[in-house]
Amino acid sequence: MAAELKVMSARAVKAAVSVLAQEFSRASGCVVTCDFAPVGAVEQKLAAGAPADVVILSTSAIATLAKSQRILVGSERVLGRTSIGVAVRAGAAVPDIATPETFKALLLSVRAIALSDPAVGGTAARYLPQLFERMELSEALEAKLVRCSGGGDVAERVARGEAEIGITFISEMLPISGVRVVGPLPAIYGNDTTYCAAVYAGSAKTAVAQGLIEALASPAGDSIWRSAGFAR
Repeated sequence: MAAELKVMSARAVKAAVSVLAQEFSRASGCVVTCDFAPVGAVEQKLAAGAPADVVILSTSAIATLAKSQRILVGSERVLGRTSIGVAVRAGAAVPDIATPETFKALLLSVRAIALSDPAVGGTAARYLPQLFERMELSEALEAKLVRCSGGGDVAERVARGEAEIGITFISEMLPISGVRVVGPLPAIYGNDTTYCAAVYAGSAKTAVAQGLIEALASPAGDSIWRSAGFAR
C-alpha cells in the first residue's frame, strides 16, 4: 500500500505547495493530502488533536510548536518569504503605493478596502489592524473595511468590484483572476512572513515526511515559489 501523508498548512503557501506536493506524489507514489487554512486555524486544529505528518506555518508559529516539543527536532526547513501587498481590479488604474505618504493617501481616498477578518486568524488579518492603528487611521478607515474569509476572498471581492483595493499576502492574490497585484506595502509598513515546514511530532512516517519537506525546500522548486509570490 502506498504511503499517505497528511499536511496541515498555512493557506498563504497553497499555490506553491499544491504543485510541489503533486510532483512529489508522482515521483514517490506517496499520497499527499493537504489541509490549507489560516495560521490561527491550523494552530487550533493541531491543539484540538488533528493528525498531521507535516506542518507548514510561519517561522514564529513553528518556533512555538518547537518549544512545546510538537515537531521533530531538526526537521525544520525554510520554504520562502512573502509580503503583504495591494491589489486592484484588472484594468483599473494602478495606484501609487511607493511611499508611506502615497499609500496613506490611497487608503483615505478609496471607497472600500478588502482585507481578511482578524477572526479568521491569518497572519495578515492580525497585522493590518495593528498597522492602521500605528498609522492613526483606524477610525477613518473602519467604515470602508470589507472583512473577508481569507486572502483569496479578498482578491475575489476586488475582482467583483466590491472593493477598490485589497490588502493581504501577495501569494494569496496572485492566483485569483480579475485582479492585478500592484506590489508590496512601503517597507516601513511591511510585514514579510517566512514560512517553514517541519515533521509533526508523533508522525509514524517521519522518513517520508522529511522527504516531502526536502522536496518543498529544494532549489529545484525556486521558479514555482517565485511565481507564487515568494522570495527564497
